Amino acid sequence: MKKPQILDKINNPRDLDKLTKDEIKILTEEIRGFLIDSISKTGGHLASNLGVVELTLAIHKVFDSPNDKIVWDVGHQCYTHKIITGRKNGFDKLRKENGLSGFPKPSESEHDAFIAGHSSTSISAGFGIAKAMSLKGKDNYVVAVIGDGAFTGGMVYEAFNNAGRSNEKLIVILNHNEMSISKNVGACAKYLSSIRSKPEYRNLKKVIENILNHMPFGNAIKKSIVTSKSSFKKMIYGNTFFEDMGFDYLGPINGHNYEDLVDALETAKAIKRPVVVYVDTTKGKGYSYAEENPGAYHGTPAFDIETGNPDISAQDSYSSAFGKSLAEFADNDDKICAVTAAMKYGTGLQYFCCKHKDRFFDVGIAEQHAVTFCAGLASQGMKPVFAVYSSFLQRGFDQVIHDCAIENQNVIFGIDRAGLVGEDGETHQGIFDVMFLCSIPNVTVYSPESYDEVKFSLEQSLYKQKGVKAIRYPRGSQNINHTLVCDKYEDYLMQKNSDENLIVTYGKVTNEVCQAVKELKQKGIDCSILKLIKISPIPTDVIGTAKQYKNIFVFEEVIKNGGIGQKLLSELVENGYKGNIKITAIDNQFVKQASVTSCYKKFNLDKDGIIEVILKNYNK
Repeated sequence: MKKPQILDKINNPRDLDKLTKDEIKILTEEIRGFLIDSISKTGGHLASNLGVVELTLAIHKVFDSPNDKIVWDVGHQCYTHKIITGRKNGFDKLRKENGLSGFPKPSESEHDAFIAGHSSTSISAGFGIAKAMSLKGKDNYVVAVIGDGAFTGGMVYEAFNNAGRSNEKLIVILNHNEMSISKNVGACAKYLSSIRSKPEYRNLKKVIENILNHMPFGNAIKKSIVTSKSSFKKMIYGNTFFEDMGFDYLGPINGHNYEDLVDALETAKAIKRPVVVYVDTTKGKGYSYAEENPGAYHGTPAFDIETGNPDISAQDSYSSAFGKSLAEFADNDDKICAVTAAMKYGTGLQYFCCKHKDRFFDVGIAEQHAVTFCAGLASQGMKPVFAVYSSFLQRGFDQVIHDCAIENQNVIFGIDRAGLVGEDGETHQGIFDVMFLCSIPNVTVYSPESYDEVKFSLEQSLYKQKGVKAIRYPRGSQNINHTLVCDKYEDYLMQKNSDENLIVTYGKVTNEVCQAVKELKQKGIDCSILKLIKISPIPTDVIGTAKQYKNIFVFEEVIKNGGIGQKLLSELVENGYKGNIKITAIDNQFVKQASVTSCYKKFNLDKDGIIEVILKNYNK
């Protein structure tokens, strides 16, 4: 990447005021070059950020951050925003420990108005911020930037219904990048949009309304004009949803034409009440590989710029293992259905989709709907499997209880990214699913360590267990360097090395436990290992086995409160256990971005940490 001419001069948004039209164009090219170069080294969200460069510059040109508040929906669109708000020099540690977050984070900068790791929240948050500023007597604007599929989330419509009745200075920018609402087409639509997006149109409209208001028959004429205009717009646009909900509407605007964007945003600003600005952008713009395949470059590991090839193949992953196994079972079972919330490739369901397209359902970013949709399928004898990231299933908690568990529906959740995920930080760590799922009656939870155990857990869930089943598995590929295996899988595996010390664990942490046990043996301490595959309900004979040990150590990469360790402790005490038990988990905190290796070390879940915990708490 050649040395930037303009980008190095931008340290805060007001530096944009000094630039000419030609310099702005150079700046957009330099920002795209910077993003491609930087993300190729650190990994991150590439395609979505390449698509909003001009839009971000226009927003900061027209509005005065941080006095005006910018709320980013699906916060992975915020990289350009971070660059021009003084954080460019931190991009070498983007999504790294003690570095920049990959999402908006108010504790990181005063320019980040609201956290955004999940989607469809910006209008609700933005309206709340606008209302609070109004109550405090502040005369500032709130800009909510939504898109990239977020318009499929139900919260959007709840927020529109609420905010459209107000007079707050809330501007909603709908970034349409072929991932959400269908594109308006036709010469008339484009012509009307070019007029409506100019400040002159609004000014002329106000003049005409003022004249009509002072004419004897003005109100009747104005009503007739409004009625006919509404009908004409309905014919041209196909729907007037935004205006029906109480918002003014501008667009569509070319999201890569800086001057048009500035004009449209100035117009929206002049309205001084809720407005929707509809913007068309190209996801991945400026990098051919990302433009041609934006899904693959949505969230990407480090990659080679020249070839576009990432360093890591997604073929070898728990997601792919789950997706391939599900497709294989579906070959011989026409009741199996697969459901995703806009994450077909992220959850490995592309294999199922290719073979069984008629039983594959992408519901968009709508996890609550997805859960209840599965319950509906199950009520009619189908076998729905919803593959979803752990942190996103949190959004469907009520539906799991009310729509699935109460009626004991046969719904399966493939919980991807369970446990610590690393660089995506607090909003994406999958550390809460065990706590909330294991507290619900009629729910069985599996936590396999290997690809083979993923398939075993899926088979058990499809054909052996009744009610709600969940199979939680980690991000990335399996890395197993131990011999704690057997030919026949049961609900748990037991390796007896001691009559006094027992380690209970499950999932990926098992590998670290096995390495630690080897080194502890060299120090004269033997430990038996009990690895759970079905973690809830805890198998009855596990309690009887564990009760025989003097010292029990539990290691799990989930939130400690409500985890398996606490459930095991409770059941042991109820059964008269008098020994010592030490639970090592994530204790009452959110986990910031860092590598999974670093997170394991921090919470004593790596080999060395496990050894340290046992040595400190080992009771002879």
